[in-house]
Amino acid sequence: MSADSQSKTETSADLATAKTAGSTATAFRDFTPYKAKKNEEYMSEGQLEHLRNMLTAWRQELMEEVDRTVNHMQDEAANFPDPADRATQEEEFSIELRTRDRERKLINKIDVTIERLDTEDYGYCDTCGIEIGLRRLEARPTATQCVDCKSLDEIKERQIHG
Repeated sequence: MSADSQSKTETSADLATAKTAGSTATAFRDFTPYKAKKNEEYMSEGQLEHLRNMLTAWRQELMEEVDRTVNHMQDEAANFPDPADRATQEEEFSIELRTRDRERKLINKIDVTIERLDTEDYGYCDTCGIEIGLRRLEARPTATQCVDCKSLDEIKERQIHG
């Protein structure tokens, strides 16, 4: 498989994952893919700025969602006399809080990724050291492994945990 067709495959898979992630994928809907200039170096200043803007916008969207959740829970909090209604509301709040907790962890991961951008330790696989690829990073900006290493990790995890 050529490098170009492999990066297209990576992008499709990562975008599908991002779209199924729910509200956390909204930052990926409104960005324009980076158009690399001829003979442009990997992780050039333009590419880094593009990825930084994506990460910042994604983080901002998640923070706004946290604020909306807090306001929603304060506005909707009611002491229903019917136990079934009260249980339904508590379950809805519980699901919302679990979602926000996942997003809080994602915000932390985005912060770590922005720090890696600042220290110029971004865009290369933590396992093997090769380039992760611009299209994969656009689809999953917090990626720390290339597709091959990530696939191997997932296979190992399935073997260990079933």
